[in-house]
Amino acid sequence: MTLLTGLVATVALTLAPQSSPPSGITLSVQAWTFTRFTAAEAIEMTAQAGSKNVELFPGQVFKKGSDVKVGPEMGEEATRELRDLLSRNGLRAVAYGVTGIAKDPAQARPLFQWAKSLGIGVINTESTDALNTAEAMAKEFDMKVGIHNHPRRADDPNYRVWDPTYVLSQVKNRDRRIGACADTGHWVRSGIRPMDALKILRGRVVSCHLKDLNEFSAAGHDVPYGTGISDIPSILRFFESQKFDGPVSVEYEYNMEHSLPEVSSCIGFVRGFTTPKR
Repeated sequence: MTLLTGLVATVALTLAPQSSPPSGITLSVQAWTFTRFTAAEAIEMTAQAGSKNVELFPGQVFKKGSDVKVGPEMGEEATRELRDLLSRNGLRAVAYGVTGIAKDPAQARPLFQWAKSLGIGVINTESTDALNTAEAMAKEFDMKVGIHNHPRRADDPNYRVWDPTYVLSQVKNRDRRIGACADTGHWVRSGIRPMDALKILRGRVVSCHLKDLNEFSAAGHDVPYGTGISDIPSILRFFESQKFDGPVSVEYEYNMEHSLPEVSSCIGFVRGFTTPKR
């Protein structure tokens, strides 16, 4: 950790509001935050930022000089190397996504087998057409599946997962391991206040990509927690009230080649505000 990173985290811990009871959330970093780097570098930077957990994403080049990409196709040897790299950096892989899930159980099963072998507990997807298969896999492997939301697409009325009411309609009658991956930044970009969406999905959130944006618009960009308009304190209090223990991943999509201090600040804010489970 650099001196600047340490100072930012310290300031965040000092300024963030305090809360006594632990929320139980699993504080993480979405590796997409470091998409300009290899997965190996992203893992090291996640540890430097102060996280103990990481959410991996599909297709990230594993390491410099390699054409192997993170995912179930990376093979046993590379997966073993990935597991060792996580261990050396004191990290656990807690989620994976956003990834597609095949409708055919035989094609979907390798994804869940691979994720389970790494100790991953949640797979995040937008494959609502494969929810019957996803539900069967969730039961078979005792894992959770979160329906993720990207921003509303004005030119694509068939893209509906931006709407929390639609997501609820897809998960409410399914196994409790099927729920929402709440991307708070993309809700803002869709014109939805995160707390309104979370209230709609109450009890059915299984994971979160936590973002604070600088403005309430489609053009909003990420800023350190507590400095934007997403109302991060209310979101954290909501998770606390729900006794939510799933992964809450810092996903920072701004200043992406130099964002380590901001990511560290976000982690510091959450740790100062509440006490993550791990």
